[in-house]
Amino acid sequence: MLHRIIVGLLATALLNVSGCQSGSHTHSLSYSHNHTQADAELEPQWLAGDHHIHSHYSVGWDRSVSPPKPILAGDALYSTPKNARMASIHGLDWMVTTDHGGPNHSKVNLDMAYPELKASREAVPQVLQFYGMELDTPGARHSSLIIPHSDEEAHQLFHIEKHYNRREVLDESTRDDESFMLEALSDMHSHTHRPVVLANHPGRTATGLGEYTKVTPRELRDWHDTAPDVAIGMEGAPGHQANAINPDGSIDPAGIRGGYDNYPTMGGFDQMTAHLGGFWDSMLGEGRRWFITATSDSHAHYTDGRTDFWPGEYSKTYVYANKTYESVLENLRNGRVFVTTGDLIDALFVTVTNTHTGHTANIADNLSAEPGDELLLTVKFRDPDRLNFNNENPQVNRLDIIVGDINGPVADRTADRNLTTRVLHRFYASDWKRDEDGFVTLTMPLSQLSSSSYVRIRGTTNTNELEPQIDPPGENPWHDLWFYSNPVFIHF
Repeated sequence: MLHRIIVGLLATALLNVSGCQSGSHTHSLSYSHNHTQADAELEPQWLAGDHHIHSHYSVGWDRSVSPPKPILAGDALYSTPKNARMASIHGLDWMVTTDHGGPNHSKVNLDMAYPELKASREAVPQVLQFYGMELDTPGARHSSLIIPHSDEEAHQLFHIEKHYNRREVLDESTRDDESFMLEALSDMHSHTHRPVVLANHPGRTATGLGEYTKVTPRELRDWHDTAPDVAIGMEGAPGHQANAINPDGSIDPAGIRGGYDNYPTMGGFDQMTAHLGGFWDSMLGEGRRWFITATSDSHAHYTDGRTDFWPGEYSKTYVYANKTYESVLENLRNGRVFVTTGDLIDALFVTVTNTHTGHTANIADNLSAEPGDELLLTVKFRDPDRLNFNNENPQVNRLDIIVGDINGPVADRTADRNLTTRVLHRFYASDWKRDEDGFVTLTMPLSQLSSSSYVRIRGTTNTNELEPQIDPPGENPWHDLWFYSNPVFIHF
């Protein structure tokens, strides 16, 4: 019986790939690739993706029976092949299917979601499709769990979900403890194929700026200390960014971006990322390799009455990698990433050169220097001259060079401030010209640096806000666009 159910679901899912259902649309934005597939696998390039996507296996639950019975599409609506097709239409090269759990959901993933994922890989081969889930995180809220592509991936996820997912058991309070998450991370760190864990929407439960509840700086430091190659960062720009858009495209004046009802996002980014000198900078100031991403958290499109964009429609996480599963995951793990909203840019190179030694470092790399060495920063980005998925062609109007000191571990593990973080320089559109390929190149000396530091880049369409301000209800997300790079680390 179960086999017939799975076959029927797969047939329906594959039929859905051939065309867009309710809420889908075509668009003039075209992502043409000049490389063949073989070239793409051999040459590193910026590959756009999304690691937080729900399918109809994010189920509802019939709790009138015991054990509770899963209800297909009870929370998220679409099949994995449809999500993959929409990801491709919206310019993504890779994605992760991340259904959240419930009582015995590990069997739903193993017996139903995984066969559909394998069929989706066949149906939409141009998109690398990782297996994963939104972990109902012990002692916290949610995190993206990304499983490396291997012959063991199905049973690897089954093991993790079965043993550690908070909601896998009927009484989730028995697992809702931070120490249980550290046990899970220790287990994952011992795997031959190590997964990746990213905290999802970490500041959503905060009640004010720096007033954390379910997800705290100390907790995330504990994760990173326990498994630094597994717990590698957090969503910088959370999903549900279409929360203020009605199904007809008009703006709901009460809609709140990201569902951040207690303390808002800032330029569409979580306070843990967006607040200059805040939590992210405090982690970087310890020298931690703690990185950010951007996702859709897609459950159902706003035209279907929900709060989401399609994967890749609004937010993108770009990874500099070859187009293979192994390369994408390892370069994501190592932070070779920038994130953007609204297709504001589609390429970003940040390079620091020690002109004395001739050595260079790019995003997420380390560079050694001695006092007196001349350091040169080069930023090269492409602001594409084409319409995004809101039929607009947004322009980068400002680019900020942000630096902070690296002073090592903090004494107070609850700290969420790095008082040394500052904007070293602001470039405006009047300061640059595009070349014939659409790239802008900016250079500046880093003569002010004489101790270990990090450099990260932030850009925006918005020249009215020197720092991203809290997002008011009813804000149109398409008119407040930002991009962020992960840092370059400089060690004196």
